[in-house]
Amino acid sequence: MSQQQLQQLSQELQEIEEQIEALEENVEAIQQQKTETDEAIEALQTLDTDSTVQVPVGGGAYLRATVEDIDEVIVELGADYAAEFEQDGAVEALENKQENLDDRIDEVNSEIAELESESAELEQQAQQLQQQAMQQQMQQMGQGEGQGPDQ
Repeated sequence: MSQQQLQQLSQELQEIEEQIEALEENVEAIQQQKTETDEAIEALQTLDTDSTVQVPVGGGAYLRATVEDIDEVIVELGADYAAEFEQDGAVEALENKQENLDDRIDEVNSEIAELESESAELEQQAQQLQQQAMQQQMQQMGQGEGQGPDQ
């Protein structure tokens, strides 16, 4: 057992912890997308033609606008693509987007679980190495006690 092995395990544990944190942030971002998608679905299901809405124009500013035609909804599909749908088609497209987001959350959570399992194994190895080091120190101390000048 060497101090080098413990340092290597410690470094690997730190890297895994950083990966877990990054993945958890990814899950939070996906959850935010999911919340925004929920809100869009709810809005599309409750709005009608001639409804008045607040439209974001950026920088935290909104304009009041009237929906001219609820069956002309542009939905972002991803990868810089969007498509126009009628109201029901837009809701369906957003629900599909939600399912994809749920799948992605499951995938990322699985990655997190795998990393946590790997981390637990490395922590166990580190504990075993520390115990072995303590046993070796105890044995060396015990051998040193019986070897004095009077013996």
